[in-house]
Amino acid sequence: MNDVALAGAKTDKVKRSLLYRAGKKLRPWFNRFLARNSLVGDPEAFDKQQFPWMAELEAHWPAIRAEFDQLMQRNTPIPALRDISPDHRRIAKDHSWHSFFLWGYGYRIEEGCRLCPQTARALLVVPGLNSAFFSILGPGAHIPRHTGVTKRIITCHLALVVPEAREDCRIQVGDETLYWEAGQCTVFDDTYPHEVWNDTNQTRAVLLIQFKRPLRLPGRLLGDLFLGAVRRSPFVQEARNNLAAWSRAHKLLDG
Repeated sequence: MNDVALAGAKTDKVKRSLLYRAGKKLRPWFNRFLARNSLVGDPEAFDKQQFPWMAELEAHWPAIRAEFDQLMQRNTPIPALRDISPDHRRIAKDHSWHSFFLWGYGYRIEEGCRLCPQTARALLVVPGLNSAFFSILGPGAHIPRHTGVTKRIITCHLALVVPEAREDCRIQVGDETLYWEAGQCTVFDDTYPHEVWNDTNQTRAVLLIQFKRPLRLPGRLLGDLFLGAVRRSPFVQEARNNLAAWSRAHKLLDG
């Protein structure tokens, strides 16, 4: 790289850093504004009845679970989330949390959808789909307390595999403790501090879905602008590149 290019790269890095810091400072204000414009309130955990499409998603549970089981039986290489998303390395310190993506950050992951076509079709019922992946938490795993980025997004877990000792596998969101039930959706706002424990000797797996929060028009416009900036961020673009590399490698292995 020549001096001009190097100077340009440094300038771009400084600009990104300034934008990141400015966005981080403004984020609490953005989220308060979005909360005021929410059409579904601002609770830590939601009643799934507020989202009628979830009943249809749950009806697809047997097919989704079957495709997940096939991935496991074929020993499909599923990367640790920390190897895909640089933004998760702080909380995913080991390789006990794995993720198989069908959608990531608003982008369709073609290889994931090819391997799980019925799950991909089931996701068509989700309005404002942003991300969808099988989130697999190994025995004894712990995800420390952390917060999501924006109230534009709501998180849904469709439970696929739940350890027998349900009470020992849980997620705390704010002051609420939630437990998974196979075939059922659990819905929460990940901008509240949340923490996950799997204090069992069995694996927990969910289809993790992030979708756009229903908002009134002023909030919807601002929320989409913010979400667009997140999609273009270096963190998301690196994750996207990592997913593309995984897809290429898997195609080679799959022959």
